[in-house]
Amino acid sequence: MAERRVNVGWAEGLHARPASIFVRAATATGVPVTIAKADGAPVNAASMLAVLGLGAQGGEEIVLASDAEGAEAALERLAKLVAEGLEELPETV
Repeated sequence: MAERRVNVGWAEGLHARPASIFVRAATATGVPVTIAKADGAPVNAASMLAVLGLGAQGGEEIVLASDAEGAEAALERLAKLVAEGLEELPETV
């Protein structure tokens, strides 16, 4: 199982617009990915409702994980997106 631990770079956390950006990026990877708070249960990273339900705040640690082929590259791109709090999808996602 590939895993990345990263702190949320968006000041407002994974709410509304940042969550939408993240979910679109997770879906675009074509790899099933889960996201969880450091101490919580994992949820589907491609589900807007699940990601919003996490209530992840800015600066809080989250865990991205996948055991699918291509997981390392997908998690690396998603971790960068979350950590840097990017406002639009990077070219590589």
